[in-house]
Amino acid sequence: MPVTSSQTFVILGAGLAGGRAAESLRARGFDGRVVLVGEEPDGPYERPQLSKEVLAGRKTADQTLLRPAVRWRDDGIELVTSTRAVRILPHERAVLLSDGGRLVADKLLLATGVRARRLDVPGAELAGVHSLRTLADAVAIRAHLEPGAPVVVVGAGFIGSEAAASAREAGCPVTVLEPQPVPLRAVLGNRLGVAYAGYHRRRGVDMRTGVGVRRIEGDGRVRAVIATDGSRIDAACVVVGVGVEPMDDLATDAGIDTADGIVVDAFCRTSLPGVYAAGDVARAPNPYFGAPARVEHWQNAQNQGVAAAGSMLGDRTEFAEVPWFWSDLYDLNLQVAGVPGRADRMVLRGDPDDERFCAFYLRDGALVGALAVNRPRDLRAAMSLIRSGAAVDPQQLGDDDIDLRGLTRVRS
Repeated sequence: MPVTSSQTFVILGAGLAGGRAAESLRARGFDGRVVLVGEEPDGPYERPQLSKEVLAGRKTADQTLLRPAVRWRDDGIELVTSTRAVRILPHERAVLLSDGGRLVADKLLLATGVRARRLDVPGAELAGVHSLRTLADAVAIRAHLEPGAPVVVVGAGFIGSEAAASAREAGCPVTVLEPQPVPLRAVLGNRLGVAYAGYHRRRGVDMRTGVGVRRIEGDGRVRAVIATDGSRIDAACVVVGVGVEPMDDLATDAGIDTADGIVVDAFCRTSLPGVYAAGDVARAPNPYFGAPARVEHWQNAQNQGVAAAGSMLGDRTEFAEVPWFWSDLYDLNLQVAGVPGRADRMVLRGDPDDERFCAFYLRDGALVGALAVNRPRDLRAAMSLIRSGAAVDPQQLGDDDIDLRGLTRVRS
């Protein structure tokens, strides 16, 4: 069915998923009204650059933007910033905004993303205690990263680790507090989680595992962190990376199905006709997870946003991609594909202590996940094997002399 210029498509959430969806609507020839609404003062930007290039001082805030504001206008996309959607009115096909405005939408895309979880301890409200989720967060943290200024990072996940690496490279003494005994064990497994902690320690980070935060002390701004082991750690800045939660409140209040995110089908459609969801907030079917899942990765946000735009225009192509993400730490490029957590066996190619290796994760003999440190070519080959679903020879996986692209597949 052709989409005429009399229609209005509204996108709530001006992040990567929402921005790419708006671009894709125009690229696919939609000539109706497109309104992109975001809570932040900036237009869509590249979030992975916050904990890397922005904290490291290699990029300014403007350099992270998907496009300058004038380009949104040139494409006839109405970018509304510093504005929050407060309510969806399903029967009126309308959205109420925090500035008192009201948008009538023929179709609506929810790309509201996630919010950072707060640290629930005394002193967490002090100045100098930051989450790292938004561009404003990154700019604020960067201002603290002066040589010699002590930084405490709470949480050794990927965001916390990247913040720790950027702070260390800026010349800051860095302490990481990770409540779990092994960082990222759920993603990487025990052995590689231990190796991951070692990468930080070798570069001067005080990585403390099995230790959390009891309280944060200061005199209006942070001065120290008191850890659960009783130690006192000086801090000019605290970066909190203890996870995120989906911003699905609007959907829930409108009667749209939610379950730790907005539930969608393979075409990004929610339970309410005419309403779609994409990006970090969407819980979608995924054959590589074996169940519906929210995927909080750059690749998924970008490509699912594009897929949602196609569905809004009547395209009936299912969205299903091998999950993939990367993390840059110091001189290390770490990439993960598939779902390592589903594995019942791990095979190594190379030595993790050499900081150039691959780990392959198998389930019932088939490759379901892969981790590559400083070996991007092997990761790309592994993604092809994951897509195939074929069982592979574990001995060949672990043999560095065998090209992964020519690996023998036990069955197809």
